[in-house]
Amino acid sequence: MLIRYQGHSQFLLEDKNGQRVVTDPYDASTGYPMTDVRADVVTVSHAHGDHSFTDKVTGSPVIIREAGTRMPLPDVKITAIPCFHDEAGGKKRGPNLMMLIEMDGLRVLHCGDLGHLPDEKMLSAAGGADILLIPVGGFFTIDAAQAVRTAELFAPAMIIPMHYRTAYNASWPISDEKPFLRMCAEKGLRAEEADVLRVTKEDLSEQPRLTLMRMRTGGTSGASS
Repeated sequence: MLIRYQGHSQFLLEDKNGQRVVTDPYDASTGYPMTDVRADVVTVSHAHGDHSFTDKVTGSPVIIREAGTRMPLPDVKITAIPCFHDEAGGKKRGPNLMMLIEMDGLRVLHCGDLGHLPDEKMLSAAGGADILLIPVGGFFTIDAAQAVRTAELFAPAMIIPMHYRTAYNASWPISDEKPFLRMCAEKGLRAEEADVLRVTKEDLSEQPRLTLMRMRTGGTSGASS
């Protein structure tokens, strides 16, 4: 599997057969560059524009935005797990879906705008996730300390932070990635940086446990890089 980070909570996952899944495509309100991306499947954790702008995804993709388990492509299984965008059962910001994406023998858990610590039902539904894509900026989502605890509960082989303040969204009332990385370092987990991750089930144990991915917009090209 190839994993590219395209900013905010948007990732592009590509399997060995070239099948592509895009997560939470953002709109112009984020301040990030608006670039079309080709995909076969789009996952949407919730209906806010910075996570659901499917118009920029080309290729007539299958859009997954409701709870349940589906196989939208051969050998690709996606389970949308209900949770909330806040710690008040959705009363502040509504519902959220965590997406468990299974492809190339790997289980990737995209947390969307998770706003609370996972409960036993969520842990059971997403148990055994290999790669965790987790918000760390706080205010709209779990904060750095809660993200560290959430990662401990899910215990994935790999952790990739998302949804934090950058130069693109500098006016947002969220934190940058540094508090999360510092708390992880205090627990002996230091981040490595990467432009693109190439991960297989066989080499999972050799991958960095914590990776800070540099943004790659990727465009509409189907070529691997």
